[in-house]
Amino acid sequence: MKPVHDATPLIAANAVAFDTETTGLDVREARLLQIGAMAMVGGRLVPEDTFEALVDPGIAVPPRATAIHGITGQMLRMAPDFAAAWEDFEGYRRGRLLIGYALGFDLAILEREAGRAGLLWQAPRTLCVRMLAGIVNPDLPDASLDAIAAWLDVETAGRHNAVSDARIAGEIFTALVPHLTGMGIRTVAEAERASSLRSQALRQQAEAGWSEPFLRRSDASARALGVIDPYAFRHRVHEAAKPEPVVMRDDITLQAAAETMVEKRISSLLLEPGAASARPVEDYAIVTERDVLRAVARSGADALADPAMTHAARPLVAIRKDAFFYQALGLMNRHRIRHLAVTDEKGLLVGVLSARDFLKFRAGAAVDLQARIEGASNPADLAMAWSRVPVVASALLGEDIDARIVAEIASGILCAMTARAAEIALDDMRFSGEGEAPCRFAIMVLGSGGRGESLLAPDQDNALVFDEGEPGSAADLWFERFAIRFTDHLHAAAIPLCKGGVMARNAGWRGSSAEWRRRVDDWVIKARPEDLLNVDIFYDLRPVHGEAQLVESLRTYAWQRGGEHVEFAKQLGESVRNVNNPFTLLGGLRTQEGRIDLKLNGLFPIAAMARALAIHHHVARASTRERLEGLAALPGMPRNDFTVLRDAHVFFLTLVLRQQVADIGAGIPLSNHIALDRLTGREQKTLKDALRSVAMIPELVRATMFA
Repeated sequence: MKPVHDATPLIAANAVAFDTETTGLDVREARLLQIGAMAMVGGRLVPEDTFEALVDPGIAVPPRATAIHGITGQMLRMAPDFAAAWEDFEGYRRGRLLIGYALGFDLAILEREAGRAGLLWQAPRTLCVRMLAGIVNPDLPDASLDAIAAWLDVETAGRHNAVSDARIAGEIFTALVPHLTGMGIRTVAEAERASSLRSQALRQQAEAGWSEPFLRRSDASARALGVIDPYAFRHRVHEAAKPEPVVMRDDITLQAAAETMVEKRISSLLLEPGAASARPVEDYAIVTERDVLRAVARSGADALADPAMTHAARPLVAIRKDAFFYQALGLMNRHRIRHLAVTDEKGLLVGVLSARDFLKFRAGAAVDLQARIEGASNPADLAMAWSRVPVVASALLGEDIDARIVAEIASGILCAMTARAAEIALDDMRFSGEGEAPCRFAIMVLGSGGRGESLLAPDQDNALVFDEGEPGSAADLWFERFAIRFTDHLHAAAIPLCKGGVMARNAGWRGSSAEWRRRVDDWVIKARPEDLLNVDIFYDLRPVHGEAQLVESLRTYAWQRGGEHVEFAKQLGESVRNVNNPFTLLGGLRTQEGRIDLKLNGLFPIAAMARALAIHHHVARASTRERLEGLAALPGMPRNDFTVLRDAHVFFLTLVLRQQVADIGAGIPLSNHIALDRLTGREQKTLKDALRSVAMIPELVRATMFA
């Protein structure tokens, strides 16, 4: 089971609900008597998967303690000491998140017991439901376990037994998650941060000698981990190497070597006098597809008649099969080669590792992510899949991958999530007796997701088109119920409902093909500013589920009609007429709590301008980059201005993505605001230059709308 990480969604947490029973309530004197736990998988308790251990405290159990939990000294005669019991429990926990009530007390007890036993205490990662309940309901008059359980309708049978109390804490956590999600607290790190802000409660617990019920980690360590490729340090060479390398006699021709590589679909061939395997690595030479290409480039086709050995490399650069990937990559780098021989502990050849093999192995992460989405059966599964997106983004940004590619990947995953949520909703409809869809339909993602420019905190922008049916018809009502289901699933899975209501569950974003055409005609002909709110993002539509042809036909119609009516594009252009001024009178940047909103001040005006001009000039492209480049290529257009805005756009994307990755690690709710103090002096200067380029957008729209 994978350990918890910052972006683990609360709704899908693999955790252990936990509690202890002790000899008293004073952490300075109390001793541990019992550990109880119940597993949580995908955010749900597993009652049949429990842990229970009595612990010999080495002292008599006070009668007043026995009166509460029923544990007597007689029951502890054969119980293990703390060291043995804790080792067993850690084997059960396996790095999972600990969830409990008043965990600061339990952690203080455990730390003292570890000290008495001579153990190195390493606090586990935890969430306290008492702290979380106070976040959700700060006016709760009584913070006892019974009061919180009563408020949330959680059954409290079996109180004062560690396993039972662990179960109650787990059920409270499950009940709190929807409330926390509604407050924008969706991940473990966000819950930790929200808990850390409850200063009064923490101060009271500290005065009682309790430990903090969550881990505090430095931003610096999170950033350092963010730039390391975990695959290179986690996996070993034998996991990706070809275990049975192809070996040929060393007297074959280059032609024969090339034919063998083509036939076997490999990029290298080993040569040995007897074509034997599993011999000392010194006995082999290697010829690669690049060696063949170089020989032909130098000498033409005649080179193919040469002995392959004349173009082979020897001795082979080798690495042991139990070495880590980072060691293999270092060897390839230093020797400027793309293939390594792999040996066993005796130096015998057991495989070959190529740079291509390594890349294929790493691609497994993407394959795994897609498999997670396709295999999801509920919102918790989808949430767990989405939690991997920041990990992917962090790794790619750490390798200086273009932020537009990272955003495209995030958009693709968002679209796949939407499609899978729709499939789960269809299953729900069948199970509830509402049957199959009444006609052909398609779901489309709009806005940044449709443009391929999603960041790490998207909300829902989606719509639905179906073959036939007027508003309010039986077909429309069926699709309304279906849309409510799939948008609710996405909301539960960390893709919140759109605050502007741009979702298929709402009548204005759902309809038949004929109804959609009527809407488009109404938009472009009347072109009333009050009617065009959110209409522009319709032009970013992308089909994600169902009959894609319905969406493609609608897209063609919308772009054609939009380009025919100048006033429509002109009204869309009005949305960026008054670009926000982010500068102070002295030339500094206006900030709130040290941050500046790069969506408001950069990403939105550039995307809106590119869309409006693209509609008017019939540049029917999908992304902001493609639209800007398409506009720049038109005769008479100010090419340099569009190029500058294109580069500013990718710079803004990079800064926001970097900030979001850092905020996930710090448990800060994601936004489009970046902290200026994270930027170098050079980056701050570039940011100011990029924001100044945005200021020219209103004039650029006026100058080019009729060019």
